[in-house]
Amino acid sequence: MSIRFNRKFFLTLGFATVSLVSLGSNYAHTQSKAQQQISQPSSQPVRLVTTSFQDGLTAQHTTSSGKELVAASTPYKVIDEFKKYKFSVNGSQVLSSEKLPTAKVNFNQKDLLFVLSNTRKYYQNYAQQDPDILRTGLLGTAGVTLQDTLKTLDFMIAVLKEDIANNRATRLQDPNFINSHFRVIKWAAYKPQNPKQKRLRITKYAVFSYPGSRKKTSTYNTAIYSLKDNYITDKFYTRYTKQDVLSGIYEPGGKEFGKVEPLAYLTRQGLEEALMQGTILINFTDGSQGFFNVDRNNEIPFIRGVKPTAQKRYWYFKKVDAIKGYGYKIDAKISIKPGVTFAGDVLNIGLGRVIVMEYGQGRNKRLRMGVIADTGGAFLPNLYQLDFLAGIFKNQKDFGRYISQLPEYANAYILVKK
Repeated sequence: MSIRFNRKFFLTLGFATVSLVSLGSNYAHTQSKAQQQISQPSSQPVRLVTTSFQDGLTAQHTTSSGKELVAASTPYKVIDEFKKYKFSVNGSQVLSSEKLPTAKVNFNQKDLLFVLSNTRKYYQNYAQQDPDILRTGLLGTAGVTLQDTLKTLDFMIAVLKEDIANNRATRLQDPNFINSHFRVIKWAAYKPQNPKQKRLRITKYAVFSYPGSRKKTSTYNTAIYSLKDNYITDKFYTRYTKQDVLSGIYEPGGKEFGKVEPLAYLTRQGLEEALMQGTILINFTDGSQGFFNVDRNNEIPFIRGVKPTAQKRYWYFKKVDAIKGYGYKIDAKISIKPGVTFAGDVLNIGLGRVIVMEYGQGRNKRLRMGVIADTGGAFLPNLYQLDFLAGIFKNQKDFGRYISQLPEYANAYILVKK
């Protein structure tokens, strides 16, 4: 998963892997029932995508104007990554019922299916271990339940599988199909520090390919480390800042030598990129390459407004087989794809929310669909921003050229199966 937390303040990007903790007793009593629901995807995918679905339209969610507020007036209590209360907001200030604009919805069909399927499997496999994903969050004020989220994922997966099997453009690109089969909930940005902001800020993150060495050299002299399993339990690594690590505590002669394993050596800039993005593709001097993803951090919060090199938060890595998104531990993280993945506030907005962002005007109006399948320290809490996974790039110049075509702010819609 990408570590958007540091990068949000480097290239106006942002992301960070999050070390999520258990929700506590108030969710424990729901886990058994929720797990039964989560582990049973729809058994009739073909029926899901027929016109018979018209019979189940939920007209009560809209008025003749199509703009009825769907959120209740009961304040929602926003929490941070440590489950601490931060502030309250009424759902009606953020969520309203809308129709999707009439423009083609853009995304890569196979990539979206990949991310949707992996997100659904995460619910199925890890709900008991990660009760954070059972939270209804802010959308609960609009009557959206956990089962609604799962139903949305199941339906979209079924539609995509059928359309891909029939070698046709998917119906999920048709705004009329979406308006017929989904509640379309407009998400207005809520930023206490800037109440005038109504559109979501869309930052961008990426995986960069960087040169590196398996051994320390004069050029590649800054390591990324993996924690050794037999030393993790005492959480010794939480005592050290990034600056402590860079001082050499894990290198030969250092006070903690032997407790971690160097996975690769990068330049100092390469390290900061790895920490900012959360995932990095290293091209080794021996001709090999590999993906590496953040695993655990030192539990020091990311501080907004502080430059990356001065941040005290530090991440330890592991080797992975793909770009990774959200997950309560490294071996459980969701495999994701660029172009269809957003990082966002999983605790307050929710994992697996299907987002359509709208930008441009007139004939240049664009709609792009993706899934919240990643998160980071910059999003906990954050009701005004999403981070878009743009791709894999060789350098910042290529990345900057690509994202210059993307919006800085956009209208955002959350799709919920009727």
